Amino acid sequence: MSKRERGGPAADISTLVTTLLEKNGMQTQIQRYRAWLCWDDVVGPQIAQHARPLRLRDELLEVRVDQAAWMQQLQLLKPMIIKKLNERLGADTIRDLFLKRGPVPPPPAPKETPRSLPPLTASELARIDAELAGIQDPDLRSQLANLMALDLQQKKNTSRQ
Repeated sequence: MSKRERGGPAADISTLVTTLLEKNGMQTQIQRYRAWLCWDDVVGPQIAQHARPLRLRDELLEVRVDQAAWMQQLQLLKPMIIKKLNERLGADTIRDLFLKRGPVPPPPAPKETPRSLPPLTASELARIDAELAGIQDPDLRSQLANLMALDLQQKKNTSRQ
């Protein structure tokens, strides 16, 4: 008899990921690092061209800014940016922004799924949604859904060749 038969049904991925993060005390840190994912939406495209998150020290988000004029503008906008970030991240995740002058790397290019990958069926998409239903964080759930969909598409593509 295998371990799975003795231990009952396998746990879904959302339970495993949540348990792993909580067990290692990483839930809060992961929540804070989501600032990188929502930065462009929170500040808008114009500011995102001139300011990017650089590093995180506890509740302090260090932001690299390319010009003095933008540093001054962001200094005035700090309370609003912190408020919007915390609304997106949940609770008071970010306490303050530390603005640092220097070169700003370009925003990451959006990753495109290669056109040659086969589409997923409705049942495959439903299975992904069901497996991730227990994850409350919409950004994390979306990122995991994208990873799972890409994995399924690549497996289907490999089996076609």
